[in-house]
This record gives sequence, C-alpha cells and structure tokens, in this order.
Amino acid sequence: MTILANILIIFFISLGVLFLVVAAIGLFRLPDLYTRAHAASKSATLGVMSILLGVFFHFWLMENHFNPTILLGVLFLFITGPVGGHIMSRSSYIAGVKPWAGTVRDDLKPEIERMKKEQNIK
Repeated sequence: MTILANILIIFFISLGVLFLVVAAIGLFRLPDLYTRAHAASKSATLGVMSILLGVFFHFWLMENHFNPTILLGVLFLFITGPVGGHIMSRSSYIAGVKPWAGTVRDDLKPEIERMKKEQNIK
C-alpha cells in the first residue's frame, strides 16, 4: 500500500509541477495579454490543483489525517481561477488593450458593439 500511495502522491505533484512549468513558459513565450492570461489561468490552476491533490493524498494515505479543507481549496481554485482569468481578459478588451496582430478571430467585438448600442438607446 505504501508504494501505491507514494506513486499516487508523486504522480499528482509531478503533474502539477509540469502544468506550472507550462504556464511559466506560456507567460514568457506567448505574444499578447489574452494568450498569456489563458496560459496563466488554465495551466496554473491545474498545476496548483494537482499539487494540492498530491498533498491531500499524502496526509490521508501516509499520515492518516483526512483533511477536507484541502479539497475545498481545490474546489475553490477550480471555480475561481478560470473565471478570474476570463474577467481580467474581458475587462482588458473593454479598456482597449489590442490583441496580437496575428489574431485571426475576434468573437468579442460584435458583442461589445451590440452592448454599446443598447447603452446609447437606454
């Protein structure tokens, strides 16, 4: 049982470190705020969640201490991380931060224009 527990713990912590490395590379290599925010919000969230799961399994399987607070932290990160990244990107777009010149598609532009027209009518 100890070998399987160690494998499980090492797997989740290693997976989390891998996701965090991908997020860090994305922050340096991606061209604009929107792609960087995507890398930071998705990969970093998965990385931290995986590390927390590894910590949870360590305490549960090795120390015989079941800690539901860690699971609540994982749930909180799962909900708030991507939502926060989305809100920051959307507010940056509304504030006028231009996307990368190589951006192919802009799905938010018609929606923002529609919202501006509705606000002028009211």
